[in-house]
Amino acid sequence: MAPACFSDERAVAVSAERLWKVILDAPAMVKVCAGLVDAVEIEGDGGPGTINTLKLNPAADAGSVYKTRLVSCDNASHVVKSEVLEAQSKVGKFKSHSLESKLEATDVGSCVAKLKVECELEDGSSLSPEQEKTIVDGYFGMLKMIEAYLVAHPAEYA
Repeated sequence: MAPACFSDERAVAVSAERLWKVILDAPAMVKVCAGLVDAVEIEGDGGPGTINTLKLNPAADAGSVYKTRLVSCDNASHVVKSEVLEAQSKVGKFKSHSLESKLEATDVGSCVAKLKVECELEDGSSLSPEQEKTIVDGYFGMLKMIEAYLVAHPAEYA
């Protein structure tokens, strides 16, 4: 079976520039996503090939580890592509899982976050609409935590 490909977008009440700075600052996730991310390990220089491992709080029902490899990062267009190497998912085990995030400014203090996901389950089965929603909601749930932090701390990442 071919990999599933789906996308979604959400409005965010902070500028693309501020949100981008946080997305590129993996160690900040412990502070910005307090209660969800307990620790961050980084292998690499921050460029393509860098592996980020987020150790998640088990009480947050998010699993234990979320490990990604940076595939590409375009600062000018605010696009980052990564490959998920390890993640606990309510959806099932993945044979492959990649994502692309893009931030587009909509106003001085807001943007739209666009997410494109490509994944394939290990057993070859198709994803249901509910499974796709679970994946998208997980990514956007973390984005909402980042947004809430930035709104509460307007001087940070300015």
